[in-house]
Amino acid sequence: MKKPKVIVLTGYGINCDYETQTAFNQAGADAKRVHINDIINRKVKLDDYQIIAFPGGFSFGDDIGAGKVLAVKFEFRLGDALRKFVSKGNLVIGICNGFQAMTKMGILPSTGKTSLQEATLTFNDSGRFEDRWVYLKVNEKSPCIFTKNLDMLYLPVRHGEGKFIAANEKIQSSIIKNQQVALQYCDGNGNPTQEYPFNPNGSPMAIAGVCDPTGRIFGLMPHPEAYLFKTNHPRWTRENLPEEGIGQKIFHNAVEFARKNLI
Repeated sequence: MKKPKVIVLTGYGINCDYETQTAFNQAGADAKRVHINDIINRKVKLDDYQIIAFPGGFSFGDDIGAGKVLAVKFEFRLGDALRKFVSKGNLVIGICNGFQAMTKMGILPSTGKTSLQEATLTFNDSGRFEDRWVYLKVNEKSPCIFTKNLDMLYLPVRHGEGKFIAANEKIQSSIIKNQQVALQYCDGNGNPTQEYPFNPNGSPMAIAGVCDPTGRIFGLMPHPEAYLFKTNHPRWTRENLPEEGIGQKIFHNAVEFARKNLI
């Protein structure tokens, strides 16, 4: 059986690339860590892959804003190539810093035909870096490929700029109308909330992850690649947990879709 091929972007302060590569490989993909310069210099061709992942970290030290320099570099050098990649039906995921970069590139939430930036991830309401595990409610009506057949997730966040803000009310309304809010911060009973620390950054509508209208482009602030094994869970010695962490299922969904539709 052919394996979907995945680029896991690396370089310049990205630091969750190994975990993301592991998650995709465990899901049955052929994932490679690829430095952004190797794509720019055409040593690696996007056309040879079905999925690209923008992992978490602190790209370019988060100078002038989290993910902004990576967004500018990627858009200026590879924006057309990425749009061509997406137009072929391929998948893109951005996690934490990757999500920040994708919004600032303008590929999320992508409510219209413009490639202009429509949203951002800005400073947490708490005024500090948040490093904690959170509950997440999955929107079952969302077209998001990555969250299919999931209900609730429990994953860590690690960010200082995680508050999702749409550029204006029209864009926010469009995101909601099109069911592009794929994940919301919630309490332990699955109720979306603005209450801290369940909602660690104060995102309106408790937004933790959004997709584009097709469901093939997905960005989220929590880290699914940080919960692949039960021993990743903070209470693994006190609770009876499955061997596979819930975060792994997001990568299974992506690889299954790619196998059925893209290769």
